[in-house]
Amino acid sequence: MSIAAPYPALLEFHGDRHISRWRPLVQWLLAVPHLMVARVLSALRGVLTLIGLFTVLFTKEIPRPLFDAIAMTYRYEWRAMSYALFLHEDYPPFSFRSDATDDGVEPHTTLSLTYPEELHRWAPLYKWFLAIPHYVVALALAVAAVFAVIIGFFAVVVTGEFPLGPRDFIVNAYRYGLRVQAYVGLLTDRYPPFVLRA
Repeated sequence: MSIAAPYPALLEFHGDRHISRWRPLVQWLLAVPHLMVARVLSALRGVLTLIGLFTVLFTKEIPRPLFDAIAMTYRYEWRAMSYALFLHEDYPPFSFRSDATDDGVEPHTTLSLTYPEELHRWAPLYKWFLAIPHYVVALALAVAAVFAVIIGFFAVVVTGEFPLGPRDFIVNAYRYGLRVQAYVGLLTDRYPPFVLRA
């Protein structure tokens, strides 16, 4: 019996459930500078993905520096969002290291992408269509994650701990979205699984 290789877009979270009770009230505000940078990086990612589209169509590969830069934008966004959603207390670094492998600077969040040596030339033209079922699931997960954040908010304010179930759901929903984005964004040809867990 063979064990399936891990999906080439890995996202993990390792954080203490204990969160200071005041943090949900202000941590989103402290995260604003990071969220602004993440928004700019998201726009940059759109441009880099468009360039990647043409490189895949003509060469069947995405240049490694381009791939690494796109991975950095996803990693930065994950660090900013996990802090804004008060999943942990440590302020994330303003780190722009362009590498597909996580540098470990942020101890609670890791995001790594596996570089594909070759991609299917014509896949960029139809991947978005194949991913439609995933878009529907991802939208439902995003809506449910909002409720998980609300539950976490009140739980932290009252008890000082983020409940494990809602916290894991938020992380798993984010991971699911990352896999869909990696597939549609030309970072892998492997169709994402319909699972929440790593």
